[in-house]
Amino acid sequence: MSDYTTFSHGLYIGGDWRASSDGRVIEVVDPSTEAVIAAVPDATLADAGAAVDAAAAAASGWRETPPRRRSEILRRCFELMTERAETLAALIALENGKALRDARGEVAYAAEFFRWNAEEAVRISGEFGLSPSGTNRIVVDYQPIGICVLITPWNFPAAMATRKIAPALAAGCTVILKPASETPLTAYALAALYEEAGVPPGVVNVITTSNPGTVTSAMLADARVRKLSFTGSTGVGRVLLAESAKHVISCSMELGGNAPFIVFDDADLEAALDGAMIAKMRNAGEACTAANRLYVQAGIHDAFAEGLRKRMAALKVGPGTESDTACGPMITRKAVDKIDRLVQDAFARGAKVLCGGAISEGRGYFYPPTVLCDVPADALMAHKEIFGPVAPISRFEGEAEVIAKANDTEYGLAAYIYTRDLAKGMRVASKIESGMIALNRGLMSDPAAPFGGVKQSGLGREGGQKHGIVEFMEAKYIAVTM
Repeated sequence: MSDYTTFSHGLYIGGDWRASSDGRVIEVVDPSTEAVIAAVPDATLADAGAAVDAAAAAASGWRETPPRRRSEILRRCFELMTERAETLAALIALENGKALRDARGEVAYAAEFFRWNAEEAVRISGEFGLSPSGTNRIVVDYQPIGICVLITPWNFPAAMATRKIAPALAAGCTVILKPASETPLTAYALAALYEEAGVPPGVVNVITTSNPGTVTSAMLADARVRKLSFTGSTGVGRVLLAESAKHVISCSMELGGNAPFIVFDDADLEAALDGAMIAKMRNAGEACTAANRLYVQAGIHDAFAEGLRKRMAALKVGPGTESDTACGPMITRKAVDKIDRLVQDAFARGAKVLCGGAISEGRGYFYPPTVLCDVPADALMAHKEIFGPVAPISRFEGEAEVIAKANDTEYGLAAYIYTRDLAKGMRVASKIESGMIALNRGLMSDPAAPFGGVKQSGLGREGGQKHGIVEFMEAKYIAVTM
């Protein structure tokens, strides 16, 4: 078994591990202690070009690899990830800071994308039909789109990578992954695992850089690159869309969120609290699907607020690597400062702090689990992603009111609804402007379901039955006279 904690790997290009062309490195910091734990190569434009060359050299061979063989390799990736789940979870907890229990959940979720796409790889089918005129047949073939640039964030360093890599490989594409520089170690550990599973050299390439804008632009400008898949902020997504438009590159964008969590008076209180803890505190709130605005109907408001306060206040804050930690550190000091500014702004506008609400002292990027109530609509946190362990509660009276509040955002990624009345739940869900709805559930992500948003939350879908693979394919129409 490879030791994924030695951090001795470099850029992974064409099946080789190498230093950056100028020898520079990026330091990786443990957010629990602020100590430097590793250094990875800082890729240059030359390194990015080499990664595209490697992906291009491997493209035809991988494209022509039989679907069954691709499927078997993806299945082996799943098996290896499952076998080494504890090692990978410990690595994620170390570099990302998330609690081990969350890291274990991420590894299981990330591995599932390989199992799901291994099964889908052999089920890619085209279309065959008769033209309306009756004079010819219409044949539609689905083919790999080509070389893909994949850009992933720091909050789910394993899952965000496999959610893109697995369908791309199943479709027959080669890829260049650029993980976040804050959490690169997981991406490199997984690259070694892919190699062991039988992924040929050049099919998956991994580069890290402290200059992502310039390096990404250079790759997108290469005519051989035909796809960009990005997960990150809406602001960066807009920049990448503009850059991709210059070269007419297909884009999939999973961007920011501002998820409403709606609790009606008739909801099961304990179930709603259970769901709120999952939706809010998964990865300590550092998730695009995190419950960002909690709307609770007047009749159940006080009981819900008190119940959430008790649960949040009881969470143990500490390093993610400690087994009893429930809330780990944020990713950077900048992230902590942003969270605190949002909390202080809400407090200044009249919100009440039920627990937490102040930056933790000492080393590490910690912020305590925090619950606010009476959060006004003009508070900044009602319009910006908090990306931290802060639950802002607002009261509402009626259905029409909460639907209007939930939709009062440029985002539309995820939403949560709690009610015992299934008809009402479905009615409200149909009116919420969101790509994904969790009805009486605190977790919606599933490799078998299409993941993505509407409005400013993105373009395209990841996962699901065919949705994820089709993003990495082109439809080719062939007219046949019979």
